[in-house]
Amino acid sequence: MKSPFFNLYSHDFARVAVGVPRCRVADPAFNAEQTIELAKQAAEHGAMLVAFPELGLSAYTCDDLFHQSALLDACEDALASVVAASTSIAITMIVGLPLRVGHTLFNCAVVVSGGRIHGVVPKSYLPNYAEFYEARQFSPADCASTTEVRLLGETVPFGSSLLFEAVDMPLFRFHVEICEDVWVPVPPSSFAALAGATVLVNLSASNVVIGKSGYRHQLVGQQSARCLSAYLYTSAGRGESSTDMAWDGQALIYENGELLAESERFLDTSHLLFADVDLERLSHERMHQTTFAQSIRRHQDEVSKFRVVRFDAHVPADAVLPLERKVERFPYVPADPRRRDERCNEVYNIQVQALVQRLSASRISKVVIGVSGGLDSTHALLVCAKAMDRLNLPRANILAYTMPGFATSNRTLNQARQLMEVVGCSASEIDIRPSCEQMLKDLGHPYAAGEEAFDITFENVQAGERTNHLFRLANFNQAIVIGTGDLSELALGWCTYGVGDHMSHYNVNASVPKTLITHLVRWVAETGQIGGGGSDVLENILNTDISPELIPGKSNGEPEQKTESVIGPYELQDFNLYYTLRFGFAPSKVAFLASAAWRDKTIGAWPEGIHVARREYGLLAIKRNLAIFLDRFFRQSQFKRSCIPNAPKVGSGGSLSPRGDWRAPSDSESTVWLNDLANIPEE
Repeated sequence: MKSPFFNLYSHDFARVAVGVPRCRVADPAFNAEQTIELAKQAAEHGAMLVAFPELGLSAYTCDDLFHQSALLDACEDALASVVAASTSIAITMIVGLPLRVGHTLFNCAVVVSGGRIHGVVPKSYLPNYAEFYEARQFSPADCASTTEVRLLGETVPFGSSLLFEAVDMPLFRFHVEICEDVWVPVPPSSFAALAGATVLVNLSASNVVIGKSGYRHQLVGQQSARCLSAYLYTSAGRGESSTDMAWDGQALIYENGELLAESERFLDTSHLLFADVDLERLSHERMHQTTFAQSIRRHQDEVSKFRVVRFDAHVPADAVLPLERKVERFPYVPADPRRRDERCNEVYNIQVQALVQRLSASRISKVVIGVSGGLDSTHALLVCAKAMDRLNLPRANILAYTMPGFATSNRTLNQARQLMEVVGCSASEIDIRPSCEQMLKDLGHPYAAGEEAFDITFENVQAGERTNHLFRLANFNQAIVIGTGDLSELALGWCTYGVGDHMSHYNVNASVPKTLITHLVRWVAETGQIGGGGSDVLENILNTDISPELIPGKSNGEPEQKTESVIGPYELQDFNLYYTLRFGFAPSKVAFLASAAWRDKTIGAWPEGIHVARREYGLLAIKRNLAIFLDRFFRQSQFKRSCIPNAPKVGSGGSLSPRGDWRAPSDSESTVWLNDLANIPEE
């Protein structure tokens, strides 16, 4: 039996499709054939829903031909063909056609699957301006005098306030609106989303003029973002009449403001667009953003008008369906070089501005910082340097100290010295070994008697001595201590409680993950933010293994203690942190996403300009490191996060401040998360 883990539907993803068939004006039989063929292809690709253009069975540009009985009869015959074909095609189809209801003609979308019509949705808003004359042929939805219609021998729901919910996938509830409906100030889909629709579908014709493509992006993207939904948009393509208009066949799929897929425009042939929509993400966003529920209450009169039609979507749950959605390996770091530069610039300025405000408000002009020659303290020092520049204060007001201990390598010590020199701060060096030896002697520690007892006490004594020096130096110089610990370390509890990277007067790095700090330092190097000579020093620091340097090794030339050998690779743990903290996903879903991102295929290809080791992770490695993350995050480390210093939040990926994004008990268990790991196979 195939494991459900390898099927995207098991993780609350839904594969959806938008079809743009080639059409012929006033030839419903041909148009139905094209529609059915695309539906077959969409089903074969594992999609559960496919949407086709507005009036696709007749073509949009029939004008007054819409009042010809022969055409209307042929459209119903074409619909009958689509319904009959749906008995052997495991997919839900939404097709557009003109329909007579009583003595009124409506521009409609019809939902079909399994040989049945589930409902008919009439267009609410009819454009009658510029090149559009729809009110000449059609009536709007609110002219309907019935909530049911007799169609192909069945009585089916009729109206603009219909929601369609998949019985076998309850998070998949969709609403259909037609073209102009989304161009109005308050689209019908806004109320549909409040009524529970997670997927919004727009059957559009939409002729093309200069600039319209970009405006469609803005319109659809914003509607999906405001409604916390997925939005499928299709428009008419090749075959529509060119009497007075042209057609580009643009199709779009957005999710919560993010473009998932876009079709090529001006194609001569019928084509499909696919995307894997994350329904759980949308549900979580609505639960998390409590103003969404407040909006439901405020618009209860409109929301209560909606009727839910339940249907069997025939989800292909037994197939092996890997995720085709692009999943970034570094969710905190944009893959696109231009966006990555923008992100780094913005994060850097957020950190700098926050420190400027803290120094200004406290009327303090000096800072104290410990510089190890490693990544985090390097970036914190760079932030301090820019803050002094903004305050028109000399960089000498940065009192920087490197404090070599028992395991400090020559490499990091030299890097710390060089960095302080190029930054232009006040640089000092304090050997903490004598004070540490005294502390160990006072404790009666075996090391003081000559034994190689490199236990946690041995490590923490060094961290404590460094922090003690920094705080007393700050007192002595009327300064504040700047923290250097990052978001990844807080998540994993990789900091010594009360001392070390855990404590400071103000921490500029606390909501910046390790993977992003790497690129921030590189960005500073590449853009020359600290002046000549600094870039080479920063490159050397970037190429240094991450290490706490608390346990002596055989050689002091290079760091021998490797952080990632204990807590796992930061690139994986930052991935786990993002999807656990930002979306609350179960471990099995996080692993499913990680397997899609890190498998050696185009979907998870290395982004341009990402400067890290090119590592690949199989499911076994993903599962093993996720177990480390879950236990450290949920069981071991919250007590450290409950009392961290002030720090600016920099991204929507979350912060772990108890005064910000994350409030959690310090004595919780990790059992339920670790139990879910059993759902993850190892290969």
